Amino acid sequence: MELDLRGGIRAAPVAGDTPGERQALRLAPDPRERTADPEHVARTARENEADGLDSALVTQSSSWPDPWLVAAWALAATSRLRVAVAHRLGTTAPTAAARSLATLDRLSGGRAAAHLIVGSSDADVLRDGDTLGKEDRYRRAGEYLEVFRRSLTERRGFDHDGEFYTVRDAMAGLWPRPRAELLSFGGSSPAGLELAARYADVYAVRALPLPATRARIKEIRAAAAAHGRTLRIWRHITVVLAATDAGAEERARRLAREAVRLTSGADRARWAGAVQLDRDRERGTAGPDEVASYIRRSVAGAFVGSPEGVAARIELLGSAGVDIVQLDMAVETDEDRDLRRALVHRLRHPTRALSRRRVW
Repeated sequence: MELDLRGGIRAAPVAGDTPGERQALRLAPDPRERTADPEHVARTARENEADGLDSALVTQSSSWPDPWLVAAWALAATSRLRVAVAHRLGTTAPTAAARSLATLDRLSGGRAAAHLIVGSSDADVLRDGDTLGKEDRYRRAGEYLEVFRRSLTERRGFDHDGEFYTVRDAMAGLWPRPRAELLSFGGSSPAGLELAARYADVYAVRALPLPATRARIKEIRAAAAAHGRTLRIWRHITVVLAATDAGAEERARRLAREAVRLTSGADRARWAGAVQLDRDRERGTAGPDEVASYIRRSVAGAFVGSPEGVAARIELLGSAGVDIVQLDMAVETDEDRDLRRALVHRLRHPTRALSRRRVW
């Protein structure tokens, strides 16, 4: 089965004054501030579509532009690209969020989806007034998704009485077009797996070695089967490309050095306040030099190589059961786009030699 290839759409360009700086800072944590640039959103969406990607993700944070509105702008600029909107459960009522998704789906001709998140950082959810700890957020998420799903599917008004939500005669009035991939969910905890098994159409598996990836996919598909459901699997990867494998390795080292330099100056507090570091601090994985440690982890976990070499590694993910691969890479120059198009072409037209290549 052919892989579904996903890109990403930001509300504004990556920080940095030049293409080279933006390429490097793609490996760094994101500053909390981010403006909304309509030209950038439309151009990025059209480039995703033109380069052969099937879909794109719009991410979410407490201080970034509203992802539903960014997604609407991107969908209006394209005709084929599907857009998944990151939506943190609890920021709005489930009935209101269901109407947002249904409206966006209808206006785009069936090209909208929602990626549902609980919130990995206590500090970041509190910025939106959510005082629940992570365990309670997961408990609320189950009830939220029950109401959310019913709002997306039921054609008559319904009531719900729960711990977190009470609704009477709720009905959306419009519904998304029926299809296999409307809701995605991540979360590697037992609670996250169970929520995905019960409510999601797509499960976002975190970065793991290949054997562990196979095991996790088997686990989540078994959990979904217990509810009479099936799930597709989505994996995000950071990609650094060059014409050759050796050139890509050198490029990754150079970009990492530049990213550390750019985030270590007088403006370093801007990077130290990133939401990704809130999460790392709470998990105890931030490291002594938080920003530099994050950059090093980004490079260590990246798929680095030529389009052929990276395609071979991605093919192994496909053989492990991954259905959707998100290509997170810097696209700042014509050369970047040429490399991305070459990678997409390799994945769309694999050769027998490529399939047999042993890499990981």
